Amino acid sequence: MFSSVWNFVKRHKRKFIFTGAVVGGVYFLGRYAQKRLSEFQEKEATEYIAQARRQFHFESNQRTCNMTVLSMLPPLKEAIVNQLNSESLTALLKTKPANKLEIWEDLKIISFTRTIVAVYSTCMLVVLLRVQLNIIGGYLYLDNSAGKNTTTPLAPPDVQQQYLSSIQHLLGDGLMELMTVVKKAVQSSLGDVPLKQSLSLLEVEQQLSWIRAEVEAGLMSRYMLADDENALADQACGLTKNDTVTIRLLNETRDMLDSPDFTTVLNVSLNRGFSRLLDNLAEFFRPPPGDSAPGLAPDNLSAVSLPVAKIIPIVNGQVNYICSETPSHFVQDLLMNDQVKEFAANVYETFSTPQDLQK
Repeated sequence: MFSSVWNFVKRHKRKFIFTGAVVGGVYFLGRYAQKRLSEFQEKEATEYIAQARRQFHFESNQRTCNMTVLSMLPPLKEAIVNQLNSESLTALLKTKPANKLEIWEDLKIISFTRTIVAVYSTCMLVVLLRVQLNIIGGYLYLDNSAGKNTTTPLAPPDVQQQYLSSIQHLLGDGLMELMTVVKKAVQSSLGDVPLKQSLSLLEVEQQLSWIRAEVEAGLMSRYMLADDENALADQACGLTKNDTVTIRLLNETRDMLDSPDFTTVLNVSLNRGFSRLLDNLAEFFRPPPGDSAPGLAPDNLSAVSLPVAKIIPIVNGQVNYICSETPSHFVQDLLMNDQVKEFAANVYETFSTPQDLQK
């Protein structure tokens, strides 16, 4: 019996060897595939967790952006109202002065100027803080990443404070320069328009378009960030390490402000801001119920005209709505704009990606 078995094995030796090789190969291939699958699944899980963590950090950073904007609106409004003080002129008119017409003319220019400045500066505040806080947010994400190779933080607390304090330019010298440019444009557009002349909402919109064209002919970034990196560079021998890092962050911010994407997002925000302003003004240009002219819809932009003297107080009060720390439709429109959010995500993505991966 054993000899017959042995003879069978000898006759089919090659088949047994081949079968054994195949079975063994399949076994080891299966083990290898299982190991690779396990490694792949582990890598996928790690990447998913990292991406979820990154997304959570980004969304948290956006909430910080929104709260920071709202917290800065009151000082922005105060700076605008203090420099363009129409209230003092209104109080003076109540005394029935001899130069009443001259005061009204000044009130016309200041009222339009401060409302237009409020739209510009609020839009700039929203998009500038989106850039700055997402640059900082990206670096903070890298500083807190488990795979970071160095213990030197990219954005130490002192640097963050020094860098973010640059926003004061928009509330100070930048705002003053913006006021000067806008006031000149308002004077050019509305200076010769008599107080008794009636304007429709469509004509007011046209006036705003002319003013915007003059204001936006210049470089807008100069209102948002001081151009003082050259002065800092001249003091390079006395700069601390934190100063050097801050200068780098400011230069990166300037690069962002000069980018076509930033220009597009700022224009989108300005268009939305002035559109919302016109929506607010439209409430005062609606005809009384039943008084619409035949053939004209009640919301027609030319249906109602008001004397400039009556439009002035309407325009003058808009700054309280535009720069309100209580979330208004105006601010919400800017904060929730899809293009602004997408731009913020791109900035965060850029600065939260390790430089070796970017290369």
